[in-house]
Amino acid sequence: MKESKYLTVQALTKYIKRKFDADPHLHQVYVKGEISNFKQHSSGHMYFTLKDDKARILAVMFARNNQIMKFKPENGMKVLVRASLTVYEPSGQYQMYVQEMKPDGIGDLYLAYEQLKTKLEQEGLFSPDYKKSIPKYPKTIGVITSPTGAAIRDILTTIKRRYPIAKVILFPALVQGDTAAPSIVNAIKKANLMKTPSIDILIVGRGGGSIEELWAFNEEMVAREIFSSFIPIISAVGHETDFTIADFIADLRAPTPTGAAELAAPNLADVLERITTRKTRLVRAMNEKVEHRRIRLNRLKKSYAFRYPKVLFEQKMEQLDKQKEQLSRHFKKIVDIKTENIGGLTKQLKRNHPQALLHKADKELVLLEKNLKRNMELIYQKKQQVFQSVLGKMDALSPLKIMERGYNLAYLKDGKLISSIHQVKENDTIELQLANGSVDAKVTSIKE
Repeated sequence: MKESKYLTVQALTKYIKRKFDADPHLHQVYVKGEISNFKQHSSGHMYFTLKDDKARILAVMFARNNQIMKFKPENGMKVLVRASLTVYEPSGQYQMYVQEMKPDGIGDLYLAYEQLKTKLEQEGLFSPDYKKSIPKYPKTIGVITSPTGAAIRDILTTIKRRYPIAKVILFPALVQGDTAAPSIVNAIKKANLMKTPSIDILIVGRGGGSIEELWAFNEEMVAREIFSSFIPIISAVGHETDFTIADFIADLRAPTPTGAAELAAPNLADVLERITTRKTRLVRAMNEKVEHRRIRLNRLKKSYAFRYPKVLFEQKMEQLDKQKEQLSRHFKKIVDIKTENIGGLTKQLKRNHPQALLHKADKELVLLEKNLKRNMELIYQKKQQVFQSVLGKMDALSPLKIMERGYNLAYLKDGKLISSIHQVKENDTIELQLANGSVDAKVTSIKE
């Protein structure tokens, strides 16, 4: 068989790929399934597997297509995709290239809303610990909304009616459309940077509408800018039943723009009434205080000290003399006690004077030297007696004494003591140790 009949793997794969690419039915397919093995690369491309109960297929969605999605795909999510089908030559696998993806059974905006809400809540951005308090009596109120909408008219009318002394500054912003979120963010930043006059409260919102129309207030950039604002923010988005991410992040949520104006601006009539009530209470308290002081002053005027000051002065002078006498006696007693203590301490000091202690130590030293000398003589005598006794015993047991009676010791030439006849043989030279010297001898015979 000729080798020319065999195709390379690359050639076969290219052929299959061309078949896929040539099929118009595979250029745009609509598929539904469940996402698994989802991974988003650092480049922004999404790689995943789309599966059902009986089959699965690899899929890729490039960053240019997934950037416009409002939600983030997750494993286990059921989706509807529009894609083209082709073969990836390096691995020989066919896969889908997704151009569009939607959640299956749920709106993508609602899904994106729930995902962002969960994310920010886990980060702690909804925590009451971060909520700033709303000033009770603001001087300047900032409003971020559309300058042509009904919301700004409701807010201005309400503030003018309730608290006309407050200054209102409008920060125009788009509140609907793709550029609405950056417009709201810029308006919040501008309000925070404003120094004269400084803004005490910010109202951010718009009138009611669909979820698509309110979506700018569900954007992450708007939520984070509201959280970062130094100025307390009241959210006023839509109707009472509408909830956006901005409502959870803001320091206070109002059900409507009109409700936001009522929360931001106190009712001037109520304020004036409270001022009048407190003024009345203050005047009454001051009158009571003055009356109490007047009564006390009259009581003091009628007191003994004011009526007879000379008598009182003489009494105090007499008390002073008695106190002086007591002080003098007490002082003399203390001086006597201290003098006696000083005398005792002087005697104790003399007894413990270094010269006296040294003289006493010299006497003790002489006495100790005598005792030491006497004890040394006694010990020496005892040791001398013991030594003489031991010396007598050693002299009695000394080999020299035995040798003086005629005994001697025999040694070999190497100095070993001869204790047996088996240590020598005939003609050996031995040394005899006597009491007064030594004698060399020669062995002529050996007898047992």
